[in-house]
Amino acid sequence: MDRRSFLAAAAVTFLLPSQQAEAQQTRTLKTDPFTLGVASGDPSTDGFVLWTRLAPNPLSGDGRGGMPSRGVDVDWQVATDERFSSIVRSGTAEARPGAAHSVHVEVAGLEPGRDYFYRFRSEGRLSPAGRTRTTPTGETPLSFAVAACAHYEHGYYTAYRRLAEQEPELVVFLGDYMYEYGPSGYTALAGRVRTHTPGKCETLADYRLRHAQYKSDHDLQRAHAVAPWLVAFDDHEVENNWAGSVSSTGAPAPAFARRRADAFRAYYENMPLRRASVQGAVLRVNRRVSWGSLARFHLLDTRQFRDDQACLDGVRAGCDDRLAAKRSLLGADQWRWLEDGLRESGTRWNLLGQQILMAQRDYKVGPGREVNLDSWDGYAAERTRLLGSLSGTSNPVVLTGDAHMHHLADLKTDFDDPDSPVVARELVTSSIASDGDGYRDKTWIAEALQENPHISYIDQRRGYIMAKVTRDDISVDYRTLDYISRKGAPAKTAHSLTIPATAHART
Repeated sequence: MDRRSFLAAAAVTFLLPSQQAEAQQTRTLKTDPFTLGVASGDPSTDGFVLWTRLAPNPLSGDGRGGMPSRGVDVDWQVATDERFSSIVRSGTAEARPGAAHSVHVEVAGLEPGRDYFYRFRSEGRLSPAGRTRTTPTGETPLSFAVAACAHYEHGYYTAYRRLAEQEPELVVFLGDYMYEYGPSGYTALAGRVRTHTPGKCETLADYRLRHAQYKSDHDLQRAHAVAPWLVAFDDHEVENNWAGSVSSTGAPAPAFARRRADAFRAYYENMPLRRASVQGAVLRVNRRVSWGSLARFHLLDTRQFRDDQACLDGVRAGCDDRLAAKRSLLGADQWRWLEDGLRESGTRWNLLGQQILMAQRDYKVGPGREVNLDSWDGYAAERTRLLGSLSGTSNPVVLTGDAHMHHLADLKTDFDDPDSPVVARELVTSSIASDGDGYRDKTWIAEALQENPHISYIDQRRGYIMAKVTRDDISVDYRTLDYISRKGAPAKTAHSLTIPATAHART
């Protein structure tokens, strides 16, 4: 049995036939509670997080998923084989109504650098099976995917299916997993292929319901079941372009604090995150995960600790405030955490997973300059300091989401100086679904490349990035789909490159 077929075939019951009959008689849930699939994340050398959420009626309007107002036991198993003939860890967790009947199991004590398979059982019913992996201890090569931005209304999730078919060992998801808009709240390019749950997300029930709608998609479930994920949020998991404690819609601070807390709570309930990420009013997603001595992922939070955007946000010209030295995107504590991690890292490669375009991007053709103040261009002085730190880091590569377009960029401490050295490469993934099939007119791409010579590739089609890391290099494929307004689009490699390790890299 190959790895693809196990997802369908591995749902073998935990129970003997006599036990199955007894379970049928004692069930209190009338239908399958595992409608949202399974997931794993944040792998370590001896374990990972396993996730599921019970929801027999995932789109019930109260956000409770059709579950009763009581705790429900959920059994879990981890095996070394897809038939679950060799079970190495098992246990029971309680799915509680206060956590939307979600389960987060932090498994430990396993062997490093190997595949494992997992599944859940509750009320006599069995979940789909998933594959996950512990991280290695040496320089084992790594195949991983980078994805972001999956607006449900804008198209089908075929890109998730194609990503899963490539069987990465890790998926790095860089924000906008779900969108808070009400139906047709964002249709600038795409129109509407599917319809959001009613209303804009503002309450805990709203966010829970929207997450359930997204998680109900079988292509997304397939991508979660094939590999562990590293997840971090951007803006739309809460509200478009929010900044720290400031609402982009002008909501009073107390009201926005409540809304953000509800959004964070629902996000945690629906993601394979460790319990340590919940720290009071803060949901800490900036963290480090190492793939042995080969690579370290530094996941950043570019939303929760930032100063408000300069000059009323948006793409604008002539905003001198964006250049102020005191403006911070990461916040003081995260900045120190990142600097310490880069300085102390002993891995061959250092991969920064973050949400917004780091390279300077001039959107105006010809004289003058217009930049996106929600991106790193709105926090230019801190970007210069960060790129200075990266210049002394072993093989840094920046992984980025948000832009809804593939980009490949050279990162320099001075983007206006052609002779300024390149300190890192930035790999920006397009969106899984946001902006639908994309722009019809592509003539602007050549103009954008000419205006921004440090950017060598832009592609506005939907897609994701596949990369393979070895000691000597990272090989990168930009994968694209020509359409998502209907199902079944093939994925193809539109652009490839190889990033060699530098001679001065740490060994």
